Amino acid sequence: MRSSKKLTNEMAELLLKISAMLMTAGANTNRILLIINKFSVLMHVDAQVFINHKAFIISLTDKHNGDKTTQVKRLPAHIINFNTLSGLSQIAVLAKKEQWSFDKIKKEVEIIDNQKPHSRWMVLIAVSFAGAGLSILFGSDYYGFLSVFIGTFLGLFIKQAFHHKGFNTYLGTFAGTFISSLSTALLLTFIPCKNPDVAIATSVLFSVPGVPLINSFTDLMDGYFITGMVRFIHGLLYVLSIAAALFIILYLFNIQRL
Repeated sequence: MRSSKKLTNEMAELLLKISAMLMTAGANTNRILLIINKFSVLMHVDAQVFINHKAFIISLTDKHNGDKTTQVKRLPAHIINFNTLSGLSQIAVLAKKEQWSFDKIKKEVEIIDNQKPHSRWMVLIAVSFAGAGLSILFGSDYYGFLSVFIGTFLGLFIKQAFHHKGFNTYLGTFAGTFISSLSTALLLTFIPCKNPDVAIATSVLFSVPGVPLINSFTDLMDGYFITGMVRFIHGLLYVLSIAAALFIILYLFNIQRL
């Protein structure tokens, strides 16, 4: 049978794991704290959490016997995963409704953490179709559609490769954006299309840091200024990486309008 001190430590580890899963999957600070508070109430502990973009610190106090523990967890690379966000949000609601035990919560969190991500090829094809479809909506034609599809596919493939190799995330964004816009521009020199500037612009939309920028805004509005500013700068560096790659392509191909 676990001692009360050991159980408190296990609770801290689990709450840190949930916090890390939420943060790296793209949750904003308020959502993380709401879910952690729901689980801590069920575990009968008082949780104080310090959130940073690279690490979490949690301090737990057992409400029954006063046992305390403080633990720190460094965060892995951030990868947007809405399945993780929705899964943890759902079990937080169910756990509160059905009054789950600590072991039940731990088991369900492990199931979500061990879920296999979508196939890399499925993601590549789906994102490429999305980018190509947007080129049609913004005024390009089906030649542009084909060029954007191929450019997006190649650019995202390179960006994923940089991530898997552990390269700097901003360098990966620059490389992916450069390859996607370069591929699209080269294709359009052989198969001219309507509004080629639109095709080049939409070929890099997969790199736009929507989640960091939205989360930075919501964090700032909720009063989490440090986390909000870190996320804003994080998103801004992505934007600068995209802009630098696009500038080079526009200059090389002498494209005047975008």
